[in-house]
Amino acid sequence: MLTLRSTPDNPVPPGGALKAVRTDDGIELRAAHWRPTTRLVKGTVCLLQGRAEFIEKYYETIADLRGRGFAVVAFDWRGQGESQRQVDDPHRGHVADFDDYRLDLKAIEDAILHPLMPHPHLALAHSMGGAVALTGAHDGWLPFRRVVMVAPMLSIRMVRWPAGAALLAAALHAIGWGRRYIPFGSAVSIATKPYPGNRLCRDPKRYARNAAAARDVGAGAVGDPSIAWLASAFRAMKRLADPRVPGRISVPTLIVAAGADPVCGTRTTERFARGLRAGHILVLPDARHEILSERDSIRQDFWAAFDAFMPGSDTTQPTNARVRQEA
Repeated sequence: MLTLRSTPDNPVPPGGALKAVRTDDGIELRAAHWRPTTRLVKGTVCLLQGRAEFIEKYYETIADLRGRGFAVVAFDWRGQGESQRQVDDPHRGHVADFDDYRLDLKAIEDAILHPLMPHPHLALAHSMGGAVALTGAHDGWLPFRRVVMVAPMLSIRMVRWPAGAALLAAALHAIGWGRRYIPFGSAVSIATKPYPGNRLCRDPKRYARNAAAARDVGAGAVGDPSIAWLASAFRAMKRLADPRVPGRISVPTLIVAAGADPVCGTRTTERFARGLRAGHILVLPDARHEILSERDSIRQDFWAAFDAFMPGSDTTQPTNARVRQEA
């Protein structure tokens, strides 16, 4: 039975509805949706998680969005959170191919967004979710009018030699090892590792809150990814690295990047953003990868940018503005 878990510092937002959603290829996803807490309804924001994340991690963000007048849809991608696995080890973050995430989003659109949620439909995408959203925006299947990307996964800094790692992952996948952990991978969730030296944020209270939530969801906070996930991630990033891609994206897009991101490459993100014809980028220099779990001052800068961009008007002329917030 699907549940939404609660911890003392991270209670479930009230008034939500939990739903099991089945994809066209038979995978069951955990999804939830909420109405706004304001009388004025501005639309719906769909949360597109990063790798190894889960609905419980976004409770504070859900409250922030509802207080701004947005309905919210949150779901776990296949292979993480409490959505169905395709490998025996529930701690292993696995997907056969990133194209499968399109099936997940289509199922959410058909079962929840289209029949139940107020328009306009908008998205807030983090890390891996950003890579999925940018791919969908380029290919024309993204079901959102506007998108805010938080530290999108366009390159991975955690890999010292990306080209070599991509070749190795592809080779291991080709010999049938795709379902195995990446070399030296383990079941330990990054969210439960010690705070000192962490790659995610500089707010100890929010880090501890997220770690407690991760421990509570257990295998839902998956550990390291499979070889297939990594091979597919490299293919997706290589495709997005084509300099022609950003100019073909017509969905209005705000990218908020972390200037001190040790997980994804901010310089790569800035280069990508310069090619957008309907996009903006804001770089927050003191932020680490999880901007939404950062200190209040950083989150305030993020929400100021979000409020200025969404929901917005489709009649706004697209621009490509690059803004760097000074420390």
